[in-house]
Amino acid sequence: MPIKAASPAPAIKLPASDGKTYDLKDYAGKTSVVVFVYPKADTPGCTKEACGFRDAIASYKALGVPVFGLSPDPVDAVKNFAEKFQLNFPLLADADHSIIEKLGAWVQKERDGVKSMGAARTTFVIGKDGKISHVFENVNPEGHDREVMDWLKNNAA
Repeated sequence: MPIKAASPAPAIKLPASDGKTYDLKDYAGKTSVVVFVYPKADTPGCTKEACGFRDAIASYKALGVPVFGLSPDPVDAVKNFAEKFQLNFPLLADADHSIIEKLGAWVQKERDGVKSMGAARTTFVIGKDGKISHVFENVNPEGHDREVMDWLKNNAA
């Protein structure tokens, strides 16, 4: 079950696809932040979702809202994914899935009768106050970037 809106966001400090380490507390008091959790780099749904944010990044920058992808992949995988699809925002590598767990997006999944744990496609808007402003659950990768942008525009990012 994802962390609820109005809850304090967990500390998020992770290595990223661009070789930097991002600490999202650096944005507190300045701007909202979008963090979309995706299950696995370079898979069809995750690619569709990430490329949607890539293509819409100018709109997010116009609002002053940074976008971060977050997955349980190791840093090399997110780096390769970002390079392959020319992603123009950081992908955070949470290889031990500790942050994804704190966000409540590490869930039991079942495929072909086999149960396993994995990241649920979930997007979090973290407000300037460091609290979760909104949670998008059961995300459809197609057009999700527009869904998030519409929410930001209607809720004074």
